[in-house]
Amino acid sequence: MSVAGMFLLCFRSWAQDPSVDDYKSLKLKVEDVNIVSGYYSQSGDHSPVTGGIGTQQLTDISNVIDLKMVNWDVFERKHSYNIELGIDHHTAASSAYVSTTGASKISGTRIYPSFNWQVENEAKRITFGLGVSYSHEYTYNSFGFNVLYSKKSKDNNREFTAKGNLFLDRVKMVEPSELRPAPTIITSASRGEESKNLIPSNPRNTFDAALSLSQIVNQRMQVSFLTDGVVQQGYLGLPFYRVYFNDNSVHIENLPSTRLKLPLGVRLNYFLGDKIILRSYYRFYVDNWGVKAHTASIETPVKITPFISISPFYRYYVQTAANFFAPYGVHTEANEYYSSDYDYSAFSSQYFGANLRLAPPNGVFHLKGFTALELRFGHYKQTTGLVANNVSLNLGFK
Repeated sequence: MSVAGMFLLCFRSWAQDPSVDDYKSLKLKVEDVNIVSGYYSQSGDHSPVTGGIGTQQLTDISNVIDLKMVNWDVFERKHSYNIELGIDHHTAASSAYVSTTGASKISGTRIYPSFNWQVENEAKRITFGLGVSYSHEYTYNSFGFNVLYSKKSKDNNREFTAKGNLFLDRVKMVEPSELRPAPTIITSASRGEESKNLIPSNPRNTFDAALSLSQIVNQRMQVSFLTDGVVQQGYLGLPFYRVYFNDNSVHIENLPSTRLKLPLGVRLNYFLGDKIILRSYYRFYVDNWGVKAHTASIETPVKITPFISISPFYRYYVQTAANFFAPYGVHTEANEYYSSDYDYSAFSSQYFGANLRLAPPNGVFHLKGFTALELRFGHYKQTTGLVANNVSLNLGFK
């Protein structure tokens, strides 16, 4: 969420020292282009595909290009247009256990384009926005819609933001091979030939209402309060997640068809001066599946030179188990809902690393228009034994 006033002006100049352009063009122009590439890998021994045991080895390579364009209308309202295209390719060792044939279909490529438009009325201090998104992979399709409203105070020291998101998803029912029903065949009456094996899909709908209030306390401190109510309905599990009961029988994960989530958070940023900013965050989370969680994080950007900064970060997370979670071979026929996905288990985790940012005024490597380069590395570990590393590279252009 953006914040206004003196704190934001100080922070932006500290971070990237952009040039000032007071000319408000009616013609559409490119303001920013960001290219982000990332690599993620993980290992563990609690795969939900094999009922809470077995390898969780996974790798993911992601690439995102983000284009921001702006112009002003005849009423001097600023219009911003964000076009984003992301492509991920992932492989998971456990996908080989979904089916004895065609396992590569479970691993594969995800494509997710999005478009967001915002109009800012500086005179009235109001911003309004609309957006659409789409995500596709072999087992999942999602259409997203969002609306945003933001209002600043007269002194620009306070900002209220409300955002609503609606996601309409379809989950393909790709079940474990030994539990898979006989395929449905469509036959062409006119030609009398088999045309296709159909895999049915089930709907999953999510509505998210996010509210935030940001306040600049003084020239050094800014605080934000956030809440984010989420309602999910439909098929909320994954059909290729196995659950083994205590009688050695195997079943497909079965979850409730409704989930209510309520996170409450507070963010506190403190500007120490020319060298350091402290960014802290705390969130409490509760849902109607029995999960309660706490998140605490801190990030400290340190300015090494006027154009080079390094930001070490640390996040701690802890949660209770969902009502329906049990490990391999513990569930019984008496359980209405059941899962051995360790995402629903009781665990704590730590995530730490650092972000390096270069933003020289004459361009990175003296290339005009190449305004910023960021390299970020993070290490994640969970008390369940899950360990992951990720590295990302962000290239910024103007």
